[in-house]
Amino acid sequence: MITSTGNQQVKNVTALMKRAKERKKQRCFVAEGERMCMETPGELLKDLYVSESYLSDHERQLEGYPYTVVSDRVFSAMSDTRTPQGILAVAAMPEYREDDLLSDSGAHLLVLESIQDPGNLGTMIRTGEGAGVTGVIMNGTTADLFAPKTVRATMGSIFRVPYLIAEELEETVRGFGRRGVAFYGAHLEGTVEYDEPDYRRPCGFLIGNEGGGLTKELSACAKELVRIPMCGRVESLNAAVSAALFMYECSRQRRRDNK
Repeated sequence: MITSTGNQQVKNVTALMKRAKERKKQRCFVAEGERMCMETPGELLKDLYVSESYLSDHERQLEGYPYTVVSDRVFSAMSDTRTPQGILAVAAMPEYREDDLLSDSGAHLLVLESIQDPGNLGTMIRTGEGAGVTGVIMNGTTADLFAPKTVRATMGSIFRVPYLIAEELEETVRGFGRRGVAFYGAHLEGTVEYDEPDYRRPCGFLIGNEGGGLTKELSACAKELVRIPMCGRVESLNAAVSAALFMYECSRQRRRDNK
C-alpha cells in the first residue's frame, strides 16, 4: 500500500490531473469515480488506484482488476474532487482518424469552435452520444477534452464518442464537406430556424464560443446559418443547450425517416 504523497506513482497521477502539458506528453489522463473507472475500456486502462476505505467495501467488485491500494490520506491528495469516491484510473487517450467519424448510415457531426467551459464541453460529448453523433471535431483553443472537469462531465462518453482536435478547423470542415457532409452553423443571424433544414443526409453542426459565437471564417464553411427562435428578452442559449437542440433535431428527423 502506498502511504506517501512523495511516491512517484502518486506524483505522476497528480501531474496528469493538474497539467495539460503532461497529459499531452504521456497521451494519458485520469478518470475518477466508480462509474468512470468501470467504463474505462480494458485496452485503455493503464493503472487503477483505490483507497484503503474503498477496498474494504468493494473488494469483491474489484476481482479481476489489477489495482494499487493507497492510504485514504494519499488518495485525497491525488483526487480532484472534494468528496473522493476512492477509486481512479489512469487511461490512455483514445485515438481516431477522420474515417472513424463517418458512418455508413450517414455522418452526424458536432463541430466546436473555441468552447471555453470544460463543463459545457463534457456535456456536449455526453449529449452527443445520446443523440447519436458519429463524431465531434474541435479546435485547439477549445477547452481541454481530458481535463478532470471535462472528463467527469462526459459521464463515460469520452470513451465512446470519436473525436478530432483539428489544427486547422476550417480546412478540416471543408475536407469533410468535400466528402459529402453539409454543415449548418448556429448563428443569431441565421436565415432559417433550426428545425427547418433536412438533416437526414450526412451533416454536421457548427457551434461557436460561448461569448462570441462562430467566427466569420468558420461561418463561411456552413451550407446555411441557422437560428434558434427566442421568446421574451433572451438573446441566446447556453452553447451546450444549443448544441443539444441541433443534435436531437437531427436524431428526430432520422428516426422519423426510418419508421
